[in-house]
Amino acid sequence: MKVLDFPLVKLTISFIIGILISYYCHPSLSIAFNILGFSTLLFILFYFLAKRNKKQIPLFGISSNLIAFSTGICVLLIHTDSFDKLNYSHFQKAFDEPHVLTFTLREKLKSNDYNDRYTAIVNNIDQHFMRGKIIVNVQKDSTSNSLIIGNIIRVKTVLQRTPPSKNPSQFDYSRYLADKQIYAQVFCKKSEITISKHIKKDIWYYSGRLHALILKNLEKSNFNPEEMNVALALILGQQQEIAADIIKDYQYSGATHVLSVSGLHVGFIMLFIMFILKPIPNTRKGSAIKLTSILISLAGFAVISGLSPSVLRSVVMFSFVAIGNHLRRSGNIYHTLLVSILLILLFEPYFLFDVGFQLSYLALFFIVWLQPVLAQIWTPKNKIAIYLWNALTVSFAAQIGTLPLCLYYFHQFPGLFFVTNIIILPVLSFIMIAGIIVMLIAIFTNPPLLLVTIFEKSIFILNKMIHYVASFESFVIQDIGFNFYYLISLYLVIITVTIGFKKPNFRIIIVSLLSIILFQLSLIYTKKELSDQTELIVYNAKKSTLISMRKGQNITLFTNDTKKEKENILNSYLVGSFSTISQTKIIKNTLYFNTQKILIIDSSGIYENKIVPDILILTQSPKLNLDRLLNQIHPKMIIADASNSYSIQKVWKESCLKKNIPFHATAEKGFYKLN
Repeated sequence: MKVLDFPLVKLTISFIIGILISYYCHPSLSIAFNILGFSTLLFILFYFLAKRNKKQIPLFGISSNLIAFSTGICVLLIHTDSFDKLNYSHFQKAFDEPHVLTFTLREKLKSNDYNDRYTAIVNNIDQHFMRGKIIVNVQKDSTSNSLIIGNIIRVKTVLQRTPPSKNPSQFDYSRYLADKQIYAQVFCKKSEITISKHIKKDIWYYSGRLHALILKNLEKSNFNPEEMNVALALILGQQQEIAADIIKDYQYSGATHVLSVSGLHVGFIMLFIMFILKPIPNTRKGSAIKLTSILISLAGFAVISGLSPSVLRSVVMFSFVAIGNHLRRSGNIYHTLLVSILLILLFEPYFLFDVGFQLSYLALFFIVWLQPVLAQIWTPKNKIAIYLWNALTVSFAAQIGTLPLCLYYFHQFPGLFFVTNIIILPVLSFIMIAGIIVMLIAIFTNPPLLLVTIFEKSIFILNKMIHYVASFESFVIQDIGFNFYYLISLYLVIITVTIGFKKPNFRIIIVSLLSIILFQLSLIYTKKELSDQTELIVYNAKKSTLISMRKGQNITLFTNDTKKEKENILNSYLVGSFSTISQTKIIKNTLYFNTQKILIIDSSGIYENKIVPDILILTQSPKLNLDRLLNQIHPKMIIADASNSYSIQKVWKESCLKKNIPFHATAEKGFYKLN
């Protein structure tokens, strides 16, 4: 049976399209539910018509897809917390002045140099019942951190919205948090918070206590901290304490997926459980016992690992694989994947926009779909050669399937990924088995010293192998420009060419060639589109002044510090605009862009009063009387970059309001772009 003939495929695609339409078009709740009601009426009508007349079955199929589409729209809106009238985002006063907040800690996040960070659920603001997720930043000090998941905390503070990215093409952290339904953060000191004696003992509390117990028993066993942190990431998906240089090694070697608990890890656990249960006969009762044991074990693993989204996704996915095996439907893994995708998105539609979710399912789909095609290229006889070839084909299938998405999001490609996967798989297999045993023992008592030592040394070896591969930095291709046109057209090439290898015929060869031409056209169109563009950007840089003028793919950089051209804020823009810096110049007092005349005044405060500029740029906190200056030169727009002090910008803003002149402070509004 062809995969696309399965009705659930079309329904899932329609459901996903509905989620995408809802996400990007932002329909109102009333419109969404009206569409759902209309779709339901059509569905009922065509259902009864199809029962009487089989010619109406296609119309029934269309109505089924329409109801799946409208359900996707409504599900996303229902799971958007900002539509909830009791969500704290509607209590504007809490963003303007301090209020008493009561919230429950839900999850421990990775700390930074200044704060311990958590996600929390709001309970009250003053005496008003409110709800919603926030990020809590607790300032570090000399005292130990006694906070645990489940603590109910009371603190008087101001809610702070996370600002969007303030330089072009940078990662938008505010959008990332909004997709997780987090619209604000709070910052507080330990001395300012009051911890309730009552602890909310829900599943997250017990998950946190289990994790803390494992950590405590591992520390008692003298587990080396560096290896222990990697072990917690490998087995439990807890990456909070891993050193930055280790994460960098895993990124450069193409093994980042190893540190994030995904299908690879949950698959190892499932295979290990199936191995233990192998003596149980495959009778109806025995099969039911195996299935129940697997499902309970996977659910237990999710709880121990902290119920993180990546773990939940993988557990749900492999739970359906286990159910499919139990029902003797293992031959169609695609349907199992579709059911798990549909179920996950019904309860968490915003997972669709999570990079981990996208990469997990793409990798698994291409391993199932493409790996058999690659495996047929060569049939080795030797067992070692068979192992190496299978590892290579699995690695290449997953990498080919996720390559366009990785280039689109991360703009880099680890050239030695296949070497990494071949050398780490044997060690990783042993680590996963040993790690599961160690973690299970650590729940109850201190693991045996011999077992801990073996586990620790195996992780040490893994880290050294990863570090060795990552040391060949010349094989890591970075700063690859890749846009949405490339993403879609490259996936069309990969899909059509793979279909051509699986079932070669004249039609699919033509389609494959057309997809390749389409990819080439996307390259040509992007280059043509860029060649016609000109723009000037004033960046948000705190310690310097950065202005770029782009014509096509060539950038002229104006700065008061030539070293700043290598900053991340510039690299992001260079990659995003497919451009290179053709020349760097020291900033002068005047610039000309298209028909616009730009006057720049720095800390010297010197300017030519005969100039009548269209735009005035103020940098480095110049000491001047802005009211008098505005009366002299009459600019149409004033820009203050982040090199100016906050107090001076505040005065300037008031002066501009009096004169009714637009004022743009990059520290507040982000970069300024002039086309």
